[in-house]
Amino acid sequence: MPVMQNATSLAAGINSNNLLAGSAFEFARNRSIASIGVTASATGAFITINSGADVVLEESPPYEAIIFPIVPDQMFYNDVMEAGDRLRIAARNPTGGAIVFRHIVLLSAI
Repeated sequence: MPVMQNATSLAAGINSNNLLAGSAFEFARNRSIASIGVTASATGAFITINSGADVVLEESPPYEAIIFPIVPDQMFYNDVMEAGDRLRIAARNPTGGAIVFRHIVLLSAI
């Protein structure tokens, strides 16, 4: 089962178009179920999740925690990806301080 896991710090007022950019698993190789968990180290942040043409989550606050999401309890977002679909987690930090975004994505071929 491929896994994407990373922590990204965004400075005050900064946006990231895709926290998964550059990952070997950013584009689905085959039909898969994506199970996604995202945490932010402080309040005030927003995330958007797209899986191919599907909008999984739009401009919503992530779960607040200073650790990675707990599998399976905090894997709140799930979607079926077709081969070639791009998985995207956009993050926005409109606050006055840096926020660390931590994500885990589990991909299961179906």
